[in-house]
Amino acid sequence: MRPPGQQVAPSPLGAFRWRVLAPPLRRRPVASRVRQQFTVPGKMSLLRSLRLCLVARPGSCQVGPLLLQSPQPWHTFHAGPWLFSSASSKELLMKLRRRTGYSFVNCKKALETCGGDLKQAESWLHKQAQKEGWSKAARLHGRKTKEGLIGLLQEGNTTVLVEVNCETDFVSRNLKFQQLVQQVALGTLLHCQSLKDQPSTYSKGFLNSSELSELPAGREREGCLKDQLALAIGKLGENMTLKRAAWVKVPAGFYVGSYVHGAMHSPSLHNLVLGKYGALVICETSEQKANLEDLGRRLGQHVVGMAPLSVGSLDDEPAGEAETKMLSQPYLLDPSITLGQYVQPQGVSVVDFVRFECGEGKEAAEAE
Repeated sequence: MRPPGQQVAPSPLGAFRWRVLAPPLRRRPVASRVRQQFTVPGKMSLLRSLRLCLVARPGSCQVGPLLLQSPQPWHTFHAGPWLFSSASSKELLMKLRRRTGYSFVNCKKALETCGGDLKQAESWLHKQAQKEGWSKAARLHGRKTKEGLIGLLQEGNTTVLVEVNCETDFVSRNLKFQQLVQQVALGTLLHCQSLKDQPSTYSKGFLNSSELSELPAGREREGCLKDQLALAIGKLGENMTLKRAAWVKVPAGFYVGSYVHGAMHSPSLHNLVLGKYGALVICETSEQKANLEDLGRRLGQHVVGMAPLSVGSLDDEPAGEAETKMLSQPYLLDPSITLGQYVQPQGVSVVDFVRFECGEGKEAAEAE
């Protein structure tokens, strides 16, 4: 019992209970409040009216009822003077990507930079890729390149053998690397065809790495073979080298037999053969025979398998398995006879040969 007229101080616990037990105040939805604010501008606070003025376009805030307008973007984004809005522009982008193989982002940037000119965009892409390839080649320089491919290309009376190296066998199976070998073989073939013929006998030549790198890339490509090498390094990310090349030209009365071990044909050039070992055997014959191609392949197999160092002559005495003269070696496919004994009845004389083994030491390459 409290005395009449006595005031009791409010209990904190009771206030707490009231807050917990009392139902929450129900507030009207935001949309309803906004509608009321727009219809009753006098009740709006200055802060709210300023906020709504930021949403509305500048200049729409007036004294009196506010006019609600749709928000406008503050910035206008564009991608340069050439926009990808029409179907023809998208088709041009797809065409550039199919031609070059570069990403959509790079192709789009090239077309924007060149104002939609396809030829200029393609040239711009190649220049950018070449810059990137040269920088990557400089970083990777010095890393060992023991893998790669031998390329054999024959056209008319001209035959070339090239070696291009990379770091791993995985990259040597890549189509882009094989296309590089193809370009090197074509460049060597064009160089050989530009030389003066010797009508009486055959001609043979070698190109080292630096000489090979300076050859033109071909009829349809700009720059030298070293530029194509930089592009391939930029795309595949491995160190690569143009190691060496050999070429042979023969007149009438001569024939070049060839063989590539582990052969696989180039996808875009039917007479280019790729592999790990390659050999050319130059033969002199008095008449054209039907079996010359098969005979030349067998002689090439012998050179790849037995690795002779010189041709020798039919009069040399055989020295058994240690023999290094080609004609005195046991014939690879029939060791009971020498290679000279196999060739003599065929009416063909072996006069020279070239042998490439992918990744062989520098000393062996220089000896060739």
